Amino acid sequence: MQPGMANSMTWIGIAATLIVALSSVADHRRGKRRDLDAVGIMPWPLISIIGTIVALFAFALAIKASL
Repeated sequence: MQPGMANSMTWIGIAATLIVALSSVADHRRGKRRDLDAVGIMPWPLISIIGTIVALFAFALAIKASL
């Protein structure tokens, strides 16, 4: 792999981790809403799962590139 690839994959992993944290907070807020009819259109659990998968792959590639 290219020498700078580990650094870029690390940043992608960090960004995906932040997206997971944001979507988890948003899903928690949606679960605690007062008006049960005010449902949003964002699939927060799906975004959280996809972000977790992207973060895991990015960190794995960063580790592989640094070895």
